[in-house]
Amino acid sequence: MHRATGGERMRLLSLDVFRGVAVAGMILVNHPGDPQEVWPQLAHAKWNGWTAADLVFPAFLFIVGVAIALSLAPWKRPQVRRAPIVRRIVLRTLTLFGLGLLLNTFPAFHLATLRIPGVLQRIALCYLLASLAFLTLDVPGHVVLLVSLLATYWVLMTRLPVPGRGAGVLEPGADLGAWLDRLTLDGHLGRGTWDPEGLLSTLPALASTLMGVLAGHWMRGARTVAAKSAGLVVAGLAGVVVGQCLGRWFPINKNLWTSSFAVVTGGMSALLFGLTSWVVDVKHHRRLAMPFVVFGRNPIALYVLATLVAKALDTVVVAGADGTTASLREMAYRLGFASWAGPVAGSFLFSLTFVAFWLLPMSILYRRGVFIRV
Repeated sequence: MHRATGGERMRLLSLDVFRGVAVAGMILVNHPGDPQEVWPQLAHAKWNGWTAADLVFPAFLFIVGVAIALSLAPWKRPQVRRAPIVRRIVLRTLTLFGLGLLLNTFPAFHLATLRIPGVLQRIALCYLLASLAFLTLDVPGHVVLLVSLLATYWVLMTRLPVPGRGAGVLEPGADLGAWLDRLTLDGHLGRGTWDPEGLLSTLPALASTLMGVLAGHWMRGARTVAAKSAGLVVAGLAGVVVGQCLGRWFPINKNLWTSSFAVVTGGMSALLFGLTSWVVDVKHHRRLAMPFVVFGRNPIALYVLATLVAKALDTVVVAGADGTTASLREMAYRLGFASWAGPVAGSFLFSLTFVAFWLLPMSILYRRGVFIRV
């Protein structure tokens, strides 16, 4: 846990805002009133293609990369010993991974079937690898590594034969990544025979994080803030176009985190971050952005608490007036939202209310200068 002091260095406010938007988006998408009653853009694409919901996780990884470039820059100086920061990076990685396992096993704690991959686990691995890459490579090295990861993953997924299936199979549970996950983590996968946060797809997810690292390099430059914002927007638009073109050969797919998906979502992340920087850092429209600043200063704590509470709401069973039973979440959704707003709008309003609920505790932490560094 960290308390702000008068000596704390100035932060890039748009970084906190965009991180807050990303974590709020993750909570909004993950916790609807009824998972079967969701507006199409707030539901993940079932397989190929992408929706707005598919942007939030890559955007968070992108902003992790930006933060790495901004926070670890002093440790790249030749005279600085890197052992202390490497120990801190490893400790943070283990903490994030452990929290992810906690979320996966709560509230049943069935270790025999514990899902090992997960959102926080992927963030942990990408943070670890991207941090080490930042400390050991220069900007051209980051570019080469990023392109190599995307190209290698493309070749592996489309050219390397899957035992019993052949090469280039990109169907649920039948691709190379799913085969590798069953080989190493059988019985501990989120979808039975495969997992959307599996081992092999960590390669392009790391590339998504490195795109944020490159954006962080750009933001650390000597240009004006307006020029930096404009550069991000232009690069983001180019990324979306390139990713869409790549999708003709390697389909855009979040579950597989295909190379085209990484490029499209990296482009969208750069575009949205550039627009956020323009609004917040250039035009100084900060009052409306404050809720996201509050979320962005304690993002992991917010995500963990929101997930634990949501799971508790699903676990607690209550009886209705008609004698039927339902989870506390389902009952709150039906009576508080769906009864007057309808199933789809009610589901959205439930999730929106759930996000808004966390403004109070996160605001208290923010005003007291308490920032939980995981």
